[in-house]
Amino acid sequence: MSEKIDKIKDILDQLDEELEKQNNTISNDFSFFELPEIVSNIIEYLQPLLFPYEMAIYWYMFNNSVLKKETNLIRVSTRGLGKPKTVVTSSSGQSEGLSYGSVQDALAGLEKKGAIRKAGDTNREGTLYQIFLPDEILICKEYMQEKAVTEPISINDKKEVDYYNIKENRYKIFERDGYKCHYCRKLLTRFSATLDHIQPVSKGGDNSYENLITSCLNCNSNRTDNEVMEAVIRGNKIKDKNSI
Repeated sequence: MSEKIDKIKDILDQLDEELEKQNNTISNDFSFFELPEIVSNIIEYLQPLLFPYEMAIYWYMFNNSVLKKETNLIRVSTRGLGKPKTVVTSSSGQSEGLSYGSVQDALAGLEKKGAIRKAGDTNREGTLYQIFLPDEILICKEYMQEKAVTEPISINDKKEVDYYNIKENRYKIFERDGYKCHYCRKLLTRFSATLDHIQPVSKGGDNSYENLITSCLNCNSNRTDNEVMEAVIRGNKIKDKNSI
């Protein structure tokens, strides 16, 4: 009887591994990201919104997924996260690890705030989670908007003419357009958004504020030198197709 149970467990583990491989197809490639800026955004926009244990576990998951494996997927177990010298020392000072309940509460809190979500079933190694960056977390984006009002991004007047090549100026275009693709209206982040010239450079267009719009990579690539209206119509068709 025990042999049959072991075989069933092995089959389930194999199925779970296949599911994890499929989930990896939706993982982001972080190798091209500006890592210092990501870390800065976590410290500035996510950390103030989390409890200490939530933040400690988030950093652990971020380190062992995005930093070490360049993926947004990680498998962790509640007991594993609570082991001594794994995530953080208990604030009570009575243990070098975290209690089972503290880890449970922290994971639940991170899920509720949209910083992580379950991306697969639980096996003997733990539960598969997808981890999100501040630009993908609603409460962080709301916090960014609040700070943008009280602490607007400073722009170097000498660079003001170029909104395409200057990073801080590109963000002003993204913010103006609400981080949405001008063509298909897909919601983007600063890492997935691109800039498109209304009047193509090949036809005399420049990098001014008025000549740039936010676009997803797909719509930007498909537009080439076509007129904006043609690209908008094509984007609407893509949007309608995705909504079916």
